[in-house]
Amino acid sequence: MKSRNRPEDGPVPGGRARTETVALEASGVRFSYPDGLGVLRGMNLQVAAGERVGLIGPNGAGKTTFFLTACGILQPDAGTVRLFGDSIRPKSFHPDIGLVFQDPDDQLFSPSVWNDVAFGPQNMGLPPEEVAARVSEALTLTDTHELADRAPHHLSGGEKRMVSIAGVLAMQPRVIIYDEPSASLDIRSRRRLIRFLNSAAQALLIASHDLEFVLEVCDRVVVINDGQVIVGGEPRTIMRQANLMEENGLETPRSLEAPAQQRRMAPDEET
Repeated sequence: MKSRNRPEDGPVPGGRARTETVALEASGVRFSYPDGLGVLRGMNLQVAAGERVGLIGPNGAGKTTFFLTACGILQPDAGTVRLFGDSIRPKSFHPDIGLVFQDPDDQLFSPSVWNDVAFGPQNMGLPPEEVAARVSEALTLTDTHELADRAPHHLSGGEKRMVSIAGVLAMQPRVIIYDEPSASLDIRSRRRLIRFLNSAAQALLIASHDLEFVLEVCDRVVVINDGQVIVGGEPRTIMRQANLMEENGLETPRSLEAPAQQRRMAPDEET
């Protein structure tokens, strides 16, 4: 497991000055939707192999659009995205990178969990025995083997989340992107997800408004606003900067506040 005591980033906001293998690299990425709204305005970001990076910022900052661009679903207007040195080709399938959607219902569509998890490997053209082996391994990793014959729409929110992750794992990507993975999870499911992500071997890029979740999972945090990376660094160092957080539509997590700041008068204590 990587140490959380990581040095500050290099001169490029959100980039890295160290010599680890670069898993994902975005350089000057710009993207506008057909209505002319510019969402990404020069995204520069590097994620090292095996690193867990939290992407935080207000709604509308461009996080999801960046994820769709990084996976090749959207074609940038300018700039490049590279995966282990190779350019991401828009509208092409890149099995080395996987995206776990914010809403599992957007990802699960097959009549059974087994079929959903098998969908990716099958479309990679793998032989049936390899597909079966990958499905079994992914279900085991996510502790969802007992759900294999269930219909996805009959599952709980936490079960759907883990099955959607299994579907990505079955393609054996080296980079996995998670869009708001803890959203709508109960406490038990959230804790299970944290344990799972902390044991992951892949490079992870995680967008979340749950900043306590980010603190527990991520080695590094990157603040994004108005389609640009503002700053990146060690999560506690970045999130303790109240002015920086407020300027970018965020709040310092309660666990990082000074004891005096944490104390709040209850309504029935007011005079």
